[in-house]
Amino acid sequence: MAAIQKTIRHVVSTTKTAQPLAPYSKGIRVDKTLYVSGQIGLDPKTGEFSGEDVESQAKQCMVNLGSVLEAGGSSFDKVVKTTVMMADIADYGKINDIYATYFPNIKPARSAYAVAALPKNAKVEIEAIAIVGDMADE
Repeated sequence: MAAIQKTIRHVVSTTKTAQPLAPYSKGIRVDKTLYVSGQIGLDPKTGEFSGEDVESQAKQCMVNLGSVLEAGGSSFDKVVKTTVMMADIADYGKINDIYATYFPNIKPARSAYAVAALPKNAKVEIEAIAIVGDMADE
């Protein structure tokens, strides 16, 4: 009979992002996979949006995403999937321009769509799935 391996979930937290607005973790690590909750453009120091325009919020989303990736032992170059949610599909190009600067080499798989509303009336929210460590470790 094969041994059953217990899967352990690790909560990932950091003070480099604003506190969650609801009961969820900023990230969860399971084995070598990191699931990062959706990040909006809140400045961690003030708890307010980094700006009213989509560009400043998108930049802050990516900074926040990077902070959770780092806290979970990963980085942008190890992201395999993202989901981009935007309040206005007309902002797609502006968000893409900022998003692309964080993935200069291999682009992760991605879904992107407009939604009816985001928390605190954010203009954009981005979540990610990433690898932790080196895939050659197996």
